Amino acid sequence: MQNQLELGKEYPPANEAELIREIELISLKLLEQDYPANLRPAKRDAHAKHHGCVKAEFIVADDLPDELRVGIFKEPRRYPAWVRLSNGARQPQPDAKGDTRGIAIKLLGVEGEKVLEAEKHEQTQDFTLVNHPVFAIRNAQDYLELFNLRKQGEKQIIRFFFNGINPLKWRLHEFGISRAINKKKIPNPLTIQYWSMVPYQFGSKAARFSVKPTNVENAPEGDRSSMHYLHEVMVKHLANQEATFDFLVQLQTDPVKMPIEDPTIEWDESLSPYRKVATLRIPPQTFDSPEQMEFCENLSYTPWHSIPEHKPLGGINRVRKVVYESLANLRHDLNGVPRQEPTAAEFPD
Repeated sequence: MQNQLELGKEYPPANEAELIREIELISLKLLEQDYPANLRPAKRDAHAKHHGCVKAEFIVADDLPDELRVGIFKEPRRYPAWVRLSNGARQPQPDAKGDTRGIAIKLLGVEGEKVLEAEKHEQTQDFTLVNHPVFAIRNAQDYLELFNLRKQGEKQIIRFFFNGINPLKWRLHEFGISRAINKKKIPNPLTIQYWSMVPYQFGSKAARFSVKPTNVENAPEGDRSSMHYLHEVMVKHLANQEATFDFLVQLQTDPVKMPIEDPTIEWDESLSPYRKVATLRIPPQTFDSPEQMEFCENLSYTPWHSIPEHKPLGGINRVRKVVYESLANLRHDLNGVPRQEPTAAEFPD
């Protein structure tokens, strides 16, 4: 089978739709349990705590080789963007606690029909990344097993990695990834690198993405004794200086060593290096008004806000397509707010 794998091609298992439906139902039930009627606003099921949403500019490079001139990178252009920085946990917790950190980028004014049928005429393109290069779950079957344990309480999740007395059945590889992710403590969300972990269409090819900070020398660090120091350090950072990142693309060149369907495997940069295709610039700004923090709370990000040239690939992304959509709809319903994509016309000067 491995010798027959093709570049850029997905290989979904026959029963995957049923697995995803079960994951969706469990996810919706858990969100409703987490946020009964007396607890509002209902927050995201992951990355619940944001440090802020900031306005940004996404600048496509003007000197790209032909193989990188794909989708939104086809021509030199500047897109306005909303960028959300967050912790990864389901529930808000002190920033000093080890956790995943996420960056979600929403480009505005992106023409062309999108892959989500219900939002095909929206003009946004999302990229979602975290500060670790690989994911800790291989596929929908494993995701469902994890969520069934999660229903029994967070302490039961350890059984996902150590399932029984036979060490040959333990998920030591996934446990190592999860442990590395959950130990991460950072000084400033604007000075660390992030990765997409999972692959995406890149025209006729497949790719993973990364954003890497480029001006960290004089960046402030926060007081880690404060529960919200990552928000506070962002306020301090952007009060008088910008933050910039290189947006990078890693093209798949080996379908076995750089798999589409297993996001626990890091794609070797010696086989295909990350290459810069754009600059993400976050200018100095004040972003912590109550109105903007509420705006941030109500935004929805999903990698499926996408043009076909950057369609998400692989089993974990196929799970995300259904689950993210259903959870976002439920969250907005619980909070009594409409779900809608922002537009370039509404972007503040």
